[in-house]
Amino acid sequence: MDVGADEFEQSLPLLQELVLGADFVGLDIEFTGLRSNLSGPQQISLFDLPSEWYVKTRQSVQQFTICQIGLSVFSSIQGEANKYIAHSCNFFLFPTTFGTLDSEFSFQASSVQFLNQYGFDYNKFLKNGIPYMNEEQEKKVKHNILTGNWRVRSSLDKDQIKVVIDEVTRWLDLAEEGDWMTLPGITGFQAFEVQLVLRQALPDIWTMLCDQGVVVKKVSRQQRWYLQNICERESCWKEKILLSARGFSVFFQMLVKARKPLVGHNMLMDLLHLHEKFFLPLPESYDQFKLNIHNLFPVLIDTKNVTKDIWKEMNFPRVSNLSEIYEVLSSDLNPTKSSGPVIIHSSKCAKYVETKYPHEAAYDAFLCGSVLLKVAHLLFYRAHSADSAPEPSFPLYLSVLAPYLNQNFSGPDHPGIRPPVLLLSVRCWPGLSEQQVYREFQNLCKFDVRRLTASQFLLLTNKFKDARSILKEYRGHPTLRVSLYRYWRHSPAVNCWLQVCSVVSTWALLAFILGRWSP
Repeated sequence: MDVGADEFEQSLPLLQELVLGADFVGLDIEFTGLRSNLSGPQQISLFDLPSEWYVKTRQSVQQFTICQIGLSVFSSIQGEANKYIAHSCNFFLFPTTFGTLDSEFSFQASSVQFLNQYGFDYNKFLKNGIPYMNEEQEKKVKHNILTGNWRVRSSLDKDQIKVVIDEVTRWLDLAEEGDWMTLPGITGFQAFEVQLVLRQALPDIWTMLCDQGVVVKKVSRQQRWYLQNICERESCWKEKILLSARGFSVFFQMLVKARKPLVGHNMLMDLLHLHEKFFLPLPESYDQFKLNIHNLFPVLIDTKNVTKDIWKEMNFPRVSNLSEIYEVLSSDLNPTKSSGPVIIHSSKCAKYVETKYPHEAAYDAFLCGSVLLKVAHLLFYRAHSADSAPEPSFPLYLSVLAPYLNQNFSGPDHPGIRPPVLLLSVRCWPGLSEQQVYREFQNLCKFDVRRLTASQFLLLTNKFKDARSILKEYRGHPTLRVSLYRYWRHSPAVNCWLQVCSVVSTWALLAFILGRWSP
């Protein structure tokens, strides 16, 4: 189900009901860009510690925005054993523009091409995106609305508002008291903004919202006072404007208050954007971010962490993305396929039954949730013998998933298994730079390069096969010698410390010997 600004407010009650009755929620987000093209020390590297990666990525999160959020709400079906229904929704988002609130964001060409390749509808994003704001922005907008201290900022909005005021003013010159007119095609949050402007500019009119647009009625000053202060209190009406301006942030708060497990795949970037766009600007500290996100979502499960371990143990074929993981777990390679959970789509998501929609956010959110259930079932039957296993349920699935709950999202980071660091020792090639080393190896595989000494470089990749390939390819090379890096053997700091200790020990021994010989 696709939800834009026109349908969002009517969908809120149903969405709240679904989330409150859910076992867990699958999440996926599409962005206008992933990472800024940083250079030098600011460039993201495999050598980065998590805290260093966070500081560099924080800048990209501030630069790009969310264009689509996909949620798949999974609920167990009452009276049917181990059967779940998934309600999946695509939400097209666009930052709120109101008064002085006018966000800036960038597009990354590769991200636009990628989403376009998979049929992303940019018209829905740009023309019918649901507004949103974080809590810091909300405080400023609320203050401006309630105090009347706001103004139309963008030239486009100013032109549109001017046309509306001119049209209504011309009509007022000829209208009698009690006459009304309709401004068609003005809906959603824009309708509130237009009414706010008209009510401030023209004291002898009253405005109302209907299905066709904004209705303007000519009234007396006494009627205007009565309508404004008795029938519809101004403060309540302004609260409605704020509610409409908050948009998707209203549902985000519903999701936070529901405290349901949130499931994603490689979801750290998704969580950074959720924090920045709907909660507060990202803090400078990585630890503070983790504390904040844990308070918002007490149970987070990343299916990448879960599947990484089980893949090695089960000797499943190598996969490169979420869709391939889902296919393997749904195939006969999964020994628990026949006894696994049954997952059906809701009637509004019938298009996902027969057709795959990779990189459509709601479909990927559905894959996240389905992968979680299938892996949890596999772990569940490995923890219990077939004869003594209790009836599977989501609380029991959570118990076998316990080692993966909030992994790397709360407390110290879980140490990952990564390929070894390689040491490149260069002979007879003075002045060799990191860029030249990178180009030397780029045809074989992708390595991050960091200089260690004048003639030594560290190489790091995220694939074990690439590390093995380089060690084999450059064995016996006359100029470039590649070996495993050993900290206590190759670190300049350790070598320097050992040399200092050696010098001190030598002098101490010499002083001891001379002291014994002296009369």
